[in-house]
Amino acid sequence: MKILIIDDEINIIEFLKKSLTAEFFLVETATDGERGAFLARTGNYDLIILDNSLPKLSGVEVLKEIRKEKNHIPVIMLTVKSEIQDKQEAFNLGADDYLTKPFLLEELLIRIKALLRRPQKIETLITRIGDLTFNLGAKCFKRGGQEIYLTRREYCLLEYLVQRRDEVVSRGEILENVWDYNADPFSNSIETHITSLRKKLNIGNKQELIHTFSGRGYKLALKKRN
Repeated sequence: MKILIIDDEINIIEFLKKSLTAEFFLVETATDGERGAFLARTGNYDLIILDNSLPKLSGVEVLKEIRKEKNHIPVIMLTVKSEIQDKQEAFNLGADDYLTKPFLLEELLIRIKALLRRPQKIETLITRIGDLTFNLGAKCFKRGGQEIYLTRREYCLLEYLVQRRDEVVSRGEILENVWDYNADPFSNSIETHITSLRKKLNIGNKQELIHTFSGRGYKLALKKRN
């Protein structure tokens, strides 16, 4: 899952990016409101962490732009202000949660995970494709009951393919949703990670699950059908 952090405090950005990456989130960042609003409008994110006090555009102005686009992505506002009227304004504009600085990382993680669970029914936390099992709550993949050990990028790529199961996903869609905006579109990194995933999923000559469609992309499915 992909999170956008919009904050002008570099130490907070670096701390959050390191901490969230360790939790298997993909993280992109912006240090001013103008850039943050642009990324929020044009990117594909599962959640936004938005500081209220930003250069160029304030957090409130960025939030207004996000909601003006009818974008319902969850937004957690960060601010040093703790007055009830400030919280009320943020919620009235469409913020989903509000956290006052300084905050505990553990509390932020609880709030992030709670917001990301909201649209999902409990039964969808576990997905099965043949003998491949994905437990979203435990962030764990198993095949034939045996856990598969993945790098962070492999995990994020396989999670995205599971979300788009039985669909052909283009290379461009993978770049947008699994790599960050600084990724080189001409590198072979996607192909390398697909090859690595296949090896890990197919140990013991198991049934092929990741299928290549030349010129179109990849599909996670039990059968290759077009």
